[in-house]
Amino acid sequence: MDAGGDFAVGCHLAISTTLGDELQGHVLTYDKNSGVIVLQESGTTGLRGNLRFLKSSYIKDFTLLGQGEDPLAQQTLQVDISSLQAREEAAVRQAEAEAERIGEGVTQEAQDIFDALSKTLPVRWEKTSIMVMNEVCVSDPYLPENVTGGASAANERVKKVLALERRRLQARGASQ
Repeated sequence: MDAGGDFAVGCHLAISTTLGDELQGHVLTYDKNSGVIVLQESGTTGLRGNLRFLKSSYIKDFTLLGQGEDPLAQQTLQVDISSLQAREEAAVRQAEAEAERIGEGVTQEAQDIFDALSKTLPVRWEKTSIMVMNEVCVSDPYLPENVTGGASAANERVKKVLALERRRLQARGASQ
């Protein structure tokens, strides 16, 4: 810490907080306006080390253990671009899959029915109709009598699950 009350980047401190915590580490940065000090705790190195964000008003006492250079200046930042691109592509695929699960031009009740059916059966939207198992269609107003198509057994299964889910949704709505 310099005479002006700022924590110098790179200094190694032992800190006692007003909450009774005892910390040790290197100062990575200090923001005078917000009074926040960022400390890389001792025993951790590199970009995966433990960082503490600490309001300076919570520092009861500190001891300067040593003065060093900026700990981040010693490290070279290595970025695995292919890994980042793979994560980005996976996130985009996930977002697209989630967007496909949201019906366009349907009521909240229809979306709730779709979401409930999707927990036990493979479903997708086809305009405002719910396609179950790519063969059974549930049309607006999404009642068992609006179930068409598919093999008889599949059709009956969808009707049964739909009736059960509608009862659950109604019970949930009544209890709220």
